[in-house]
Amino acid sequence: MGEKVGKVALVGAGAMAECHVRGYHEAGAEVVAIVDRNPEAGRKFAEKCQLGKIPVVETLGELQRTAPEVQAVSVITPNKFHRPLVLEALERGLHVFCEKPPALNAAETKEMADKAKEKKLRLMFNLNNRARLDSQFVKRQIRTGRIGTVNSAQATWMRRTGIPGFGGWFTTKAISGGGPLIDLLHMIDLALWFMDYPEPEFVLAQTTHDFMDDPDFHGSWGSVVSTTGTTDVESACHGFVRFKTGQVLSIHNSWAELVKEEDIFVALQAKKTGVRIRCVNGQNSCELYAQKNGVSMDKSYRFQHDHDMGRTRAPENFIRTLNGEAEPLTTADEAVTLMRLIDAVYLSASSGRPVELGKESYHIL
Repeated sequence: MGEKVGKVALVGAGAMAECHVRGYHEAGAEVVAIVDRNPEAGRKFAEKCQLGKIPVVETLGELQRTAPEVQAVSVITPNKFHRPLVLEALERGLHVFCEKPPALNAAETKEMADKAKEKKLRLMFNLNNRARLDSQFVKRQIRTGRIGTVNSAQATWMRRTGIPGFGGWFTTKAISGGGPLIDLLHMIDLALWFMDYPEPEFVLAQTTHDFMDDPDFHGSWGSVVSTTGTTDVESACHGFVRFKTGQVLSIHNSWAELVKEEDIFVALQAKKTGVRIRCVNGQNSCELYAQKNGVSMDKSYRFQHDHDMGRTRAPENFIRTLNGEAEPLTTADEAVTLMRLIDAVYLSASSGRPVELGKESYHIL
């Protein structure tokens, strides 16, 4: 094994950066520099997180001149900037842990994955809900054969008033790539992970834009940036996916929809056991459903309160993976498959037709 990875830099000092810092510290790594186009924001973040007088620079080039000991970086920026920053970091020989979504689309994500393979570097993404205790429990049950093959799944993250950063980059398609489908992709990823990430074959979907021009539907995340800003993304998305394995997935993501309350869950129907995992106010729960001799054999499980939904354990896993102490929670190839599915959902919604996914292309049916 080579030198242990212990020196990390943050590229971006936004809201999610605190979780990255905590995760790296848990893994025994040290955040030794910050890259941010707003150095003052970077310095305030360093002070807030008690990182000391670490260098705060504006570019990756400056980072390597100022802190050549850095071996890996976190990319924590608006979605549009993931691809160029990840590609530059990999080109400079740095391992990368990138916030979700991986990029604006599958083509960008594949370019990043290919570059990581070319440079023989690790590229992982913050699909942090895989690190939740209930998610890990379900995955273990699947691996041991208790649940059996998953035939169908439902992935839901719906909000009533939850438009993030109203009028800012979240609601501007050119920067974010889309609305709740791409922003709240965690449950979709979780369902795919439980299904062993099958290749999608057909997608049928519809998006809606109700309430996207109404700031009363903003959420606590990001608050209101501008009541007259751009809001050209969907407010909700409903879709259905059939995979080449014959498995199927229903999708329901929304920021602004007239539902009773926010609900976040994945449900699975498998050959041996049904599953439903749910997160409400940081409290994770899991239910398993089975039938034996005409009797319902259901069990409920509760897990340690998880305020950050695995956002600390995910970057911790990144460092432990680099140091040979853990298996990776995510892979770049899975990220490409996830983004191909999302591309197809948007294409189906915009065309009003089903979409077939070829090996490297999409076909409107």
